[in-house]
Amino acid sequence: MSTLNYQEGFIYTGFLLLFLLIIRFFVNKVISKVSRKKGINIARIHLMQRYVSVALVIIALLIIPFNFGTEAKDLILLFSSVFAVIGIGLFAIWSILSNITSGIIMFFSFPYKVGDKIQIHDHDFPLEGIIEDIRAFQLHLRVANGDLVTYPNNLMLQKPVTLIKKDAIDEYFGDGTDLV
Repeated sequence: MSTLNYQEGFIYTGFLLLFLLIIRFFVNKVISKVSRKKGINIARIHLMQRYVSVALVIIALLIIPFNFGTEAKDLILLFSSVFAVIGIGLFAIWSILSNITSGIIMFFSFPYKVGDKIQIHDHDFPLEGIIEDIRAFQLHLRVANGDLVTYPNNLMLQKPVTLIKKDAIDEYFGDGTDLV
């Protein structure tokens, strides 16, 4: 590849990165608007924005080699080898990926928010508590005896849940108790 083609590749890469930064800006704005409208916790907003950034970096890493003349067959060979190794590793941690995916789904369509009192209808281990935090992997529930229970996000989407009381956190911890 000649010097001129490398310069052209760098120019295309610059435009690609600028384009992806603009997309990131607008997607993050949409996430912020939706979140404010639904009253979602700021920590969850930042988590979703990080997911968007990582996805755009992956897209950039997939496109940039083509700017420098790499052929698809070369990338297919490289990625098939890499994905075979990653696939074996991911099979071992499918539960973690399931919880992350559930966390993303819960971000956009979970009907409950931090502070709501809910009841989880689990046959083996029924729970009733106040949602303290919704994280990438699990939900934090404060039960009546004061214990903090972490409940996996993927189970939250699989089990029936009943809303007992909206914004119940003030009623139980209105005395200034630090929940963290």
